[in-house]
Amino acid sequence: MSVQNDTPDNPDIPAPAATVDPAATEEAHPLQAGAPVKPEAPTFAELGVRPEIVRALAEAGIERTFAIQELTLPLALAGEDVIGQARTGTGKTLGFGVPLLQRVVPPSELPAATAEGDAADRGRDVPQALVVVPTRELCVQVAQDIADAGRHLGTRVTAIYGGRAYEPQLAALHKGVDIVVGTPGRLLDLAEQRHLVLGRVGALVLDEADEMLDLGFLPDVERILRMLPDERQTMLFSATMPGPIIALSRAFLNRPTHIRAEEADQGSIHERTAQYVYRAHAMDKVELVTRVLQAKDRGLTMIFARTKRTVQRVADDLAERGFAAAAVHGDLGQGAREQALRAFRSGKVDVLVATDVAARGIDVTDVTHVINYQCPEDSKTYVHRIGRTGRAGKEGVAVTLVDWDEIPRWKMVSEDLSLGIDEPVETYSTSEHLYTDLDVPTTATGRLPLSKRTRAGLGAEYVDTEGDHGGRNKRKPAREERTSQPKRDRSRTRSRSGVPVAGPAGARPAEGATESRAASQVAEAPSAPQGPGSAGPATDSPATGSDSEGGNRPRRRRRRGGRGRSGGEGADAGTSVAGSSADAGGSQDAAAS
Repeated sequence: MSVQNDTPDNPDIPAPAATVDPAATEEAHPLQAGAPVKPEAPTFAELGVRPEIVRALAEAGIERTFAIQELTLPLALAGEDVIGQARTGTGKTLGFGVPLLQRVVPPSELPAATAEGDAADRGRDVPQALVVVPTRELCVQVAQDIADAGRHLGTRVTAIYGGRAYEPQLAALHKGVDIVVGTPGRLLDLAEQRHLVLGRVGALVLDEADEMLDLGFLPDVERILRMLPDERQTMLFSATMPGPIIALSRAFLNRPTHIRAEEADQGSIHERTAQYVYRAHAMDKVELVTRVLQAKDRGLTMIFARTKRTVQRVADDLAERGFAAAAVHGDLGQGAREQALRAFRSGKVDVLVATDVAARGIDVTDVTHVINYQCPEDSKTYVHRIGRTGRAGKEGVAVTLVDWDEIPRWKMVSEDLSLGIDEPVETYSTSEHLYTDLDVPTTATGRLPLSKRTRAGLGAEYVDTEGDHGGRNKRKPAREERTSQPKRDRSRTRSRSGVPVAGPAGARPAEGATESRAASQVAEAPSAPQGPGSAGPATDSPATGSDSEGGNRPRRRRRRGGRGRSGGEGADAGTSVAGSSADAGGSQDAAAS
């Protein structure tokens, strides 16, 4: 899907002056209400949000604030630093997106010039706010939501992330941008090349802060912070915020306020999500998953695994068994990943197999089932995985498959979240309780019946490989499309002591000539009979090139006991300058002895 900010649904509303780049957000869905709202919750207008933003949210069906927004907006709108914590799917994006839109001055409200000069014009094209996210998918989704909320302000939003060509992103920056949403790697790359100016950023947001401030992202975050002005507003938002991460976050913020959008005794798991944990054998997991995918009233399903190889193998196995499945992992190019997400959102495929990197930021409605093909690493990963279902007040099902060697890890997850499922039930694809728990028909087999294969499949969705820079499985050009290379010169030149030996006409020896043939030609050069008193064969020698000029060269070393030793000496004598007959006779006597 693409953003149509320049074509509002209401024809009476004028089009904004600037829009978000549609090509960067075409795989994201439009802004929509995605969390339960209390009837007594205040509206956005009551909290002092600009009328243009309120109108854009009302067009998306959002009038009252969610829990995290109700607590965050009063502080964020006042310019204070905030640490916001709430469960996945409760509206954290608008919790920081609305304050950013309120703070940013759109191009239509900037003065054309000032009395001192054109300082206003120079500041028009540089970002005023920066949002840093950990994944590409989350980057696209956040940029989409902010652009939709600010559609009537004309705020320019650009998504900057790796895996895509530089040229479209550089063109968007040079054209002018107000809010930049990006991943750390590409942001640092463009900032160091001075294509991205961060000196005027007045607001910084770290979304999914626990992941951004983890050990792997901490150096990148610190480098970004050093490029920003000291006087700024910083906001951190995430679903989980452990104690050490909170302490680390406070070092970057100025007297922040920690906001938690639920009660202290409330877990981070959605109450509407039914959780089932089974102890399954590795060789029976695919068969077990095929039974789960045939459960009654199953909608879109997401399957998570730890490794890229496992994700691809499971997706291929399910596709071979008749299920409309697609894979999302790091070995795929960005075009292929976006193709899979578009097909999943549009319903062309109903099974998406992904690694944990895709667990954050994929905001897809109507996901009814989540399957953990492998046990999550920790409780934080488990929360984000099953947070893909049970959204917007709907019910969901989460199934976790634990192998025998993963029991200790699962016990830690269960104890951290107080799930009370320390010992999973041993389950196989033929176990009766599996069919009963998930409402699976008893006639289900390991393959999807032909009558139920109604999805168009991944092949029905187009793939955009233009500018795709990432992925091992990137499509290679056909043989006829590849650039033709000139043929290598395979002719060989025989040399003696580093000096080429020319032929009778000064040409190179024929290809494939052996060393023995070249040596024999040199040895047979003096054809005149030789004897004492002979004037020497110098005049009969065909070697009139380099051999005649190299009389002072050292003799060529011959093999001991080799054939043609005397001939070689005669050849050396023949290639020397003609001298006295005595010298020639002496050389022949030496050769004969």
